[in-house]
Amino acid sequence: MEKWLKFNKIDVFKTEWNSSELVKEITSKGKKKGNLTPTTFSLLHATDFADRFERNILPLLRAGYFVLADRYVYTAYARDVTRGCNYKWVRKVYDFALKPDITFYFKTPIDIAIDRILSGRPKLKYYEAGMDLDFSKDIYESYRIFQSKIISQYDAMSKQENFTIIDASLDIPKQQSVMREKVMKLLTKKLVKVVKEK
Repeated sequence: MEKWLKFNKIDVFKTEWNSSELVKEITSKGKKKGNLTPTTFSLLHATDFADRFERNILPLLRAGYFVLADRYVYTAYARDVTRGCNYKWVRKVYDFALKPDITFYFKTPIDIAIDRILSGRPKLKYYEAGMDLDFSKDIYESYRIFQSKIISQYDAMSKQENFTIIDASLDIPKQQSVMREKVMKLLTKKLVKVVKEK
C-alpha cells in the first residue's frame, strides 16, 4: 500500500506497532527478564503509541500526509483484554487516539495464521506465544489458544468499529486490489471535501 500511494504521488508515512525508540529498549529488557505483568505490558505499549502519535502521526496528519499504521489501538484492545486487562480501562488509556478514516481487518482462519507465522521464524517467543498467561505448557498450543482469543476480540470489534474486512486467505495481489479500491474511494471523497471547502 505504501509504495502504491507514493507511486500515485500521495505523501505517505508508515508507522509500526512497538517501534518507538523511547520504549523499545525498556520493553526488550522487561521481556528478557520475564517480569512483565499484563498491566505493565499494556502501559509500555501505550507509551510507545503515545510517543509515536505525538511525534509522528498527529504532526504528519496535520501536514496533509496519509498515515499508514501497521496495527493501531485495536491491537492493544485485543491483546490487552486477552491478557486480562479491563476493557474499559484499556479504552480509556488510548482515548486520545484519533479514529482512523479506514481500518482494514485481515481476517484469517487460525490454522492459516499460525502456518504463516511459524513458516517465517525459527521459534516463537515467550510473550508472543502467551506463555505468561498459563494457557498451556506447550508453546505452540499456548500460541494457538492466545491467537484464537485475540481473533475473537477482533471479531467482536469489527462491527462496533466498522472495520473493512479483507479475506486474508486470498492471494496478496487480490488483497491489494481490494484495499486499493477502498482507499481510492476514500481519497476521492477527501479530495471532493477539500475542493468544496475552498
